[in-house]
Amino acid sequence: MNRSRLVASTIAVVAALVTLFPIYWMVLSAFKPPGEIQSLEVRPWTLHPTLESFRRVLGGEDFGRYFLNSLGVALTVVVLSAVVAFLAAVAVTRFHFRFRTTVLIMFLIAQMVPVEALTIPLFFLVRDIGTVVPGVGLNTLGSLVLVHLAFSLPFAIWMMRGFVAAVPEALEEAATIDGASRAVILWRILFPLVAPGLVATSVFSFIAAWNDFIFARTFIISAKDNQTLPAALLVFFKPDENDWGGIMAASTLMTIPVLIFFVAVQRRLVAGLGGAVKD
Repeated sequence: MNRSRLVASTIAVVAALVTLFPIYWMVLSAFKPPGEIQSLEVRPWTLHPTLESFRRVLGGEDFGRYFLNSLGVALTVVVLSAVVAFLAAVAVTRFHFRFRTTVLIMFLIAQMVPVEALTIPLFFLVRDIGTVVPGVGLNTLGSLVLVHLAFSLPFAIWMMRGFVAAVPEALEEAATIDGASRAVILWRILFPLVAPGLVATSVFSFIAAWNDFIFARTFIISAKDNQTLPAALLVFFKPDENDWGGIMAASTLMTIPVLIFFVAVQRRLVAGLGGAVKD
């Protein structure tokens, strides 16, 4: 038993090191001076750390605006996907209606289609929607919110369906007998019980929206003020020589909000993933 635990612990440590090494190298490169980054002698440390790359990134044009754009899109997607996924999960779990199984299968199929295969059709769809609904067309942040919401909802609904199904219907029946309305049952009884599941789905929605590059590059064509951070990194890629220090510094700064969000919801995330596995 001890030998089995030792082997399992060793494998876990090796897997963790392999996973964390690219992050370590990114942060290390962000603190390296330009001479060490471009040197052919690779060293996993630096004796002359500098903040010059961070100063160059933070002092760059509109970095704060790009940060707020990414944050606004990610948080909006998180809130909307959580609310819609919760209500949709209740509908497909608690109510029996025609084509319910078909709807669930469509949710599953939507997750199987590669994002790259849908980018061009979505481009034309968003362009046409923008002519009818203001604020969600090309060159708007609303287009990013709409597309990310469409991609995050199938996974969120499937995951929330298991949490809602795990709540005994007897609780809702007892509340109904006591005179509670459907809205009270949803938001005061059912919602707190499935909150860990909402947190777990929110983490995935936030990371997908925050790190998105394909949609940001596709739908934000000429509106520079609506660029997000991943797309804004292209400014450090130059035809003659790439600014690797700026790229690594900007990538490090992009990672911080994800870490903060993850730490803030860590306990509920563990409970949510545990509940998902159990269900």
